[in-house]
Amino acid sequence: MDWVNTGVKLLTHLVCRVDDAQLAKIPPRGPLILIFNHINFLDSPVLYSHAMPRPVASFSKVENWHHFIIGPLFTYWGMIPIRRGEVDREALRAGLQALADGKILAIAPEGTRSHDGRLQRGQPGTVMMALRSGAPIWPLVHYGSEAFPHNIRRLKRTDFHIIVGEPFTLDPHGQRVRREVRRQMTDEMMYQLAALLPPAYRGVYADLEAATETYVHFDDPAKSNLRRALRRQEVA
Repeated sequence: MDWVNTGVKLLTHLVCRVDDAQLAKIPPRGPLILIFNHINFLDSPVLYSHAMPRPVASFSKVENWHHFIIGPLFTYWGMIPIRRGEVDREALRAGLQALADGKILAIAPEGTRSHDGRLQRGQPGTVMMALRSGAPIWPLVHYGSEAFPHNIRRLKRTDFHIIVGEPFTLDPHGQRVRREVRRQMTDEMMYQLAALLPPAYRGVYADLEAATETYVHFDDPAKSNLRRALRRQEVA
């Protein structure tokens, strides 16, 4: 039995009520890229421990390995240290290798915590990983953990809601992927995340009507997370 992972999972259940039923949608193995919104320090322990035993790799800032508890735990989980503020080619190679090994590569495209749960602008690194690997992208969002600092002071458990969307790929349609194309691909990917969140959490991607799907491809267009959200808005 994986006592470390079991212990982390039990600990998260002491402080959170984790609604993890939708994780069943995620395949048992990769290669696939799991994108998720980044709220606070709870993201990794909750999502990692509940995604297991799936083989998951993820990036985290290299500074986390300086912490006497977090560093060994992230090493145990096989997380990939990445240097922020630069193109860390070593980390990118490790991410591509994880995908080649059939793992699930979890990436937070925002690159930093929001703390309030509202989406920030996505960074283009995920697009590069998806295009180079050809791996499908699986969107996952969570919300509720932004209330953890307030709740823990009152010895109250925090609701941690998880929603898993429909997978898609990125298709450049044969054109060269210049900076402006990467930017549009990134925003289209982020709108797929935003479409899964309640409106109050969509942040800079709140206006779903402004979204495009030029480079986002679904095997069945009707499964577009964005189109489904827009239809729900029309009904409401």
